[in-house]
Amino acid sequence: MQKAKMFTLFAIVILTWGSTWLAMKFALVSMPPIFATGLRFLSAAPLLLWLLRITRSSLLFPPGHRIFQFCVFLFCYCLPFTLVLYGEQYVDPSTAAIIFAVMPVAVMLISIVVLNAPTSLLQLMGAMLALLSLFCILQEEARVSMSNNWKGALAVVLAVFMHAFMYVQCKKRSCQVSLFTFNTLPCLAAGLILTMIGAIVEKPMLENITLLSFASIIYLGIVAGVFGILCYFSLQKRISTFSTSLVFICFPVITVFLECLLMDSVFSQTSWALLAMMLGGVFLSLIPVEKRKRVSTSQQQWN
Repeated sequence: MQKAKMFTLFAIVILTWGSTWLAMKFALVSMPPIFATGLRFLSAAPLLLWLLRITRSSLLFPPGHRIFQFCVFLFCYCLPFTLVLYGEQYVDPSTAAIIFAVMPVAVMLISIVVLNAPTSLLQLMGAMLALLSLFCILQEEARVSMSNNWKGALAVVLAVFMHAFMYVQCKKRSCQVSLFTFNTLPCLAAGLILTMIGAIVEKPMLENITLLSFASIIYLGIVAGVFGILCYFSLQKRISTFSTSLVFICFPVITVFLECLLMDSVFSQTSWALLAMMLGGVFLSLIPVEKRKRVSTSQQQWN
């Protein structure tokens, strides 16, 4: 029964994360990126406030960590999510998802610099394989689509490194706050500010917003933004960090399949091979040292 629950949670997470990238593309059909990002957070904020209240969590970080709470607002919400939606104006959902799948590699590399985290040659080789394969995928997709998508790709890459840097900073600062304290105020503030900035700068035509775009925003805010994250953290409590991180290997495959199915896109055989190499590199970078020792020991016993 417990295994069934874990499998269900894992499936929910990869399906919600995998479909998020298509929802972003659909939201951009009739909304500009800053305004759409603001509405996404505004749709999630009421539910987060309600969960904050029923769990009796604090709205503010503890004293001494409130400047960091502002950094969460800026570098976990405002900038990276706006960059992702901006980037998806130029790249396909599958490309954006594939770039985000290197998040564990980015976390590992930043941890080496910031935390002096121990690593191994195999992890570094996996990181190098993942990054080189990603570069080749971007080149292949640009060649197939006959378009220059580097502007959008760089925006998504920058968003990945912002999220990875903030994750490492949380570990460095031992930021022990509840999930709802961490997300509620930054989400609400980002929603209000980005919606106002988008309304002033981008001047969206509200009468032209389609039902598809509006429904995508609600999906991004409530289903992917709140429900998906709750499932992910619930999964983290039940299985190891290594097993949870396998989500990053699975969800881009879901995105590619959904894009091919719903948008009649074509993902070339070369791109599939490069994606397999990239995800293999991510997998190598995730394997903890003790896991590798167990694998080596079992192989010696077998031989």
